[in-house]
Amino acid sequence: MTENKTLIAYVTKGGATKDYASEIAGILKEKYGLEVDMVDLKKNKSPDLSNYRNIVIGTGVRMFHVYKEALKFIEKNNFEGKRVAVFLSSGKAGNPKTYNEAIEDYINKQILQKNPRLKPVAAEAFGGRTKILGKDMDPPGYADQAITKVKAWAQELGKQLAE
Repeated sequence: MTENKTLIAYVTKGGATKDYASEIAGILKEKYGLEVDMVDLKKNKSPDLSNYRNIVIGTGVRMFHVYKEALKFIEKNNFEGKRVAVFLSSGKAGNPKTYNEAIEDYINKQILQKNPRLKPVAAEAFGGRTKILGKDMDPPGYADQAITKVKAWAQELGKQLAE
């Protein structure tokens, strides 16, 4: 295992989760000097984790369900000896009134309760993207707020993973 090598494994449909994964990767590389690889779990459902000390799992939510590719990745892997972080993007998480509900419904219930051996060092939820017929329907400034929150979380995560 390469010291502090990090894999960001993500699933995206509208593109928000991939954008967030890229932001996180950039901060981990540039600010903390970590070697980071990214993998789209729709294209590679079973990446080899043996060379990674850190695993960051990113997923979106559609129709009130965390993407199945992320859940299957979590279910079939043993992350023993690895530092794992989880993030997701959903419209519910982007609204301050429903943010805590998003954490409870998606991270706590759908991910952590169903996978009790998974003990993430960090978990966070960010606003997703709402597109109808390819047109962005989010209010002005919504995407900027989400990216600002992603960057702040990546800074904190970087401190933990660089130790």
